[in-house]
Amino acid sequence: MFMRRVNGWLTIFWVAMIPIAYEAGWLTSVTFVSALSLWALVSGHWSAWQAARVEVAQQEQVEAEAEDPVEHRVVEKIIERTEVDPAPKKTETIIERSEEEATPQEDDRN
Repeated sequence: MFMRRVNGWLTIFWVAMIPIAYEAGWLTSVTFVSALSLWALVSGHWSAWQAARVEVAQQEQVEAEAEDPVEHRVVEKIIERTEVDPAPKKTETIIERSEEEATPQEDDRN
């Protein structure tokens, strides 16, 4: 955060220096042009380094997500917070129940 602020203020400083340098005739000064070029070089490298850091952090986040997906964490939390009984060995399906209801029982015929 600190270096981001420093870089921002340096950018503002150098942008403000352009019209001042033009009026003062510094644009033809080797010293001024060298300082401006040095700052451009440093800020360009700084930006590339920050971008590489962000890319590495994003890759680590993707890898962590692949190892432990959100879906698995949600299911684990649901299981922790609820009481779920295991399903019986044989469960009736809706189709089996509807077939039993459709079949007339012997007791019903009398």
